[in-house]
Amino acid sequence: MKTILFACLLIPLALLAQAPEATKNSNDWNYDLEKALLKAKKKDKKVLLYFTGSDWCMPCKQLKKDFFDTPTFQEISEPYVLVYVDFPRNQDLLSTKQRQHNQEVIAKHNKKGVFPLLKVLDDRGKTLDEYSGYAMNGDVRYHVDLLEKNK
Repeated sequence: MKTILFACLLIPLALLAQAPEATKNSNDWNYDLEKALLKAKKKDKKVLLYFTGSDWCMPCKQLKKDFFDTPTFQEISEPYVLVYVDFPRNQDLLSTKQRQHNQEVIAKHNKKGVFPLLKVLDDRGKTLDEYSGYAMNGDVRYHVDLLEKNK
């Protein structure tokens, strides 16, 4: 009996622990800019491009915790189609196709190679606004302001 009760408690916890991060957030990240632009046009939204170096950029990692993984971001990012553009040093983290796509997006929209960079585009891909950097001090007001003023 104790074994059955223990199993009933353990299995749901194990399943929750394995749930992908995307299911924890109501806003899903896209990885293809062209598809995101089509989605933005269809839904009458703007696009938020996020350029990160997920495995080497410390400000990017901290911004994820302090901004992207918060309820505030979930709320204020609703008017946007989100696009995640990763530029990791570990080449095994992305498929060859995704790495090539990201390099093309970086060449067009992040010519200076700045990380982290948030860029707001209209549904045709025209840059409306951007904000780069993060001081890693928990102050995300400039990131919030970028999204708020470009709704």
